Amino acid sequence: MKFRRRLRSRLILSFLLFGTLLSVLFAVAAILLQSWLEDALIARTLADEVDQYISDLRLDPTLVEPFYSRIQGYVTRPGRPDIVPEPFRDLPSGVHSVRTGDAHFKAAVAKEHDFWVFLTYDVSENRELARRLLVGLIATVLFFSLLSLALGIWSAGRVMAPVTALAQRLEMLDESSAPRALEQQFPDDEVGQLAAALDDYAARLRELVERDKAFNADVSHELRTPLAVITGATELMLAQPDLSDRNRERLLRIARAARQSTDITTALLHLVRAERGTNGDQPAQDAGQIAAQVIDNYRPLISERDLKLVLDEIDTVSVIAPDSVIAVVFGNLIGNAVRYTAQGEVRVEVGRGEVRILDTGPGIPEDELPHVFDRHFRGRQTGGSKGSGLGLSIVRRLCGLYGWELDFANRPEGGLQVTVFFFPDRERSRGRPAS
Repeated sequence: MKFRRRLRSRLILSFLLFGTLLSVLFAVAAILLQSWLEDALIARTLADEVDQYISDLRLDPTLVEPFYSRIQGYVTRPGRPDIVPEPFRDLPSGVHSVRTGDAHFKAAVAKEHDFWVFLTYDVSENRELARRLLVGLIATVLFFSLLSLALGIWSAGRVMAPVTALAQRLEMLDESSAPRALEQQFPDDEVGQLAAALDDYAARLRELVERDKAFNADVSHELRTPLAVITGATELMLAQPDLSDRNRERLLRIARAARQSTDITTALLHLVRAERGTNGDQPAQDAGQIAAQVIDNYRPLISERDLKLVLDEIDTVSVIAPDSVIAVVFGNLIGNAVRYTAQGEVRVEVGRGEVRILDTGPGIPEDELPHVFDRHFRGRQTGGSKGSGLGLSIVRRLCGLYGWELDFANRPEGGLQVTVFFFPDRERSRGRPAS
């Protein structure tokens, strides 16, 4: 999770920005106010001193120029400013800021028709004090920024503690056990209201899931009885010696369809219960043998098409899983290849811990490959064929339950290649990238 997206970080950053901004505004206001007051006070003082000196000089022409430690006064005749320092000579009447070298002055000038008066005030010390004030204010801003940061961290911790506790309790919930009420663990505030809402949502969601599981389990269970009746009746009819070849073929198709339906209900029951249906005594199933049975189920469907079904068993692949689950996975994948391949070949290769289904059909557009497992998704290449778009979604869920991996890829020579990796960890250790 990125730093800026965490709520606690946002609170800390907000405190820091608010404290820093407030300190900066205060410092800027203090500097501007100090500078404005200083300039106004000095300018007013100098202007008053010049006016007072001119008034006194008119009453007593022998009055000498004012002299202080930081104030210098000069009186001269118009056009004869020789006694006045050069930086002040050409200044017009009024108050001015003058810099000479490292010194700073405020100069008040009054040029009358009979004499000129210059009054200068050395403000270098004031400038130094202003500089020190600026440094002090910067240090104050930094101090208050750090204080705001510390306060933000402390406040964010206090504010986010109930939310963090709520998140931790949610992470500790186990889907296999009934959730404990969260509302009782928090006070009656905003977090408590959120906990109550989560409790209510969890109760409704759990009720919905339990209802869905019960429905699917009941359907899967109830379907077994009529399927068993169909299978038994078919076996009895197949045992009749006077059965014609045509009727025998039809009964075999019924038997295969009943077997497929039984496999599907068993696989769906495993999905509903999220159980693998395996234990320590579960025998390994021969994937090649199951693939051969699935291929035999589809041969009657392509008898009138220019299409070959080929099984190439390179070596034995043993998988610990119910044979019904493996049959459903192979049935959907091989069935799709047969459905969308008008002519050519559908080849099933078994070996190296995987099963590959290769066809010579139109393939799948590259932009649709990431969506092949989406429920009810049907691509542009379906050609109007019927289907609900649920088969591959079921296959993916079954593979996820047993830790298998699927890979869809278009073949360079045309068609589609679908690979089922039964031992993906072993394949990755050999250098195959994760699909």
